[in-house]
Amino acid sequence: MRAARKLAFLDSFETAYSVMQIFRFSFSAMACRCEIVIGYEVTQTSHDAQHELQQSAQNSAQLAIAEVRRIEAKYSRYRPESVIGVINQAAGKKPIDCDAETWTLLEYADTLYRSSGGLFDITAGVLRRAWNFSHATLPTEQTLVELCSLIDWSSLERQDQQIYLPRQGMELDFGGFGKEYAADKAAVVLQAQQVRCGYVNLGGDIRVLGPKPDQQAWQIGIQDPRCTDQIIASIAIERGGLATSGDYQRFFELDGRRYCHIVHPRTGWPVEHWRSITVIAPLTTMAGSCTTIGMLKQENCLDFLHQAGVDYLAIDHTGQLHKNH
Repeated sequence: MRAARKLAFLDSFETAYSVMQIFRFSFSAMACRCEIVIGYEVTQTSHDAQHELQQSAQNSAQLAIAEVRRIEAKYSRYRPESVIGVINQAAGKKPIDCDAETWTLLEYADTLYRSSGGLFDITAGVLRRAWNFSHATLPTEQTLVELCSLIDWSSLERQDQQIYLPRQGMELDFGGFGKEYAADKAAVVLQAQQVRCGYVNLGGDIRVLGPKPDQQAWQIGIQDPRCTDQIIASIAIERGGLATSGDYQRFFELDGRRYCHIVHPRTGWPVEHWRSITVIAPLTTMAGSCTTIGMLKQENCLDFLHQAGVDYLAIDHTGQLHKNH
């Protein structure tokens, strides 16, 4: 994994009474481009004062980046030594002890499973064995049937802070909320450093700590799912979490049909009803979970989002825009 770049890009804006300074720190994590933005309103504009402020922002950002990397190392399904790697390797063999953080995330996964009617199932990651979105090749129905037989969160044994996957070949995958959780945890680190203005952006999963130093909302551009170099809408947000799921992040097209990386856990086939769903919620973890469940709910998505009480902007398979914001 590439090291975080330690360069800050400083923007200064004159206001009627002070200077608004915004520092941007770019880095790579969780297989995506990431950014931490920290803003201050200052009255001293001397070189020494600016240098001190930049150093403070950089120190805060590095602590937040370290937290993102900690979570990535701890829960990556690609690392055999990670918590998830150890649990998956023990499938069908023995239960594994969990620390308090992991147990809390497993409880959250159980909540998502129940609230989604079983659609949000963190044992569904096994379906990546059938789908390689770098190649336009369809899996056989037999392959999907075999893999779907390994998807069953309700069959896991969880007690005394231990978890046991009862069948060899079963896996856990925190990919459905791991990045969003990292954004929220990085924001907590920044808040502990007295950062009040700015946001954490992990590949489009965003946690906003507070408005700009001039109290204006941040404007977040929403990517057009069919013209990825264009913005289809802009959302103003002062604080809270924002996340987007869509059929354009990893996909292939074959015979005029698009196959995306969001795969239904019961059929093994990619969902088709929505091009993208963006949700705003108090936490990025909640926003991301709602977008994923919404994609899986397909035609029942909007009813679910209304019941969840979140703001959203969604684009269906015909290109029609639906919003509640």
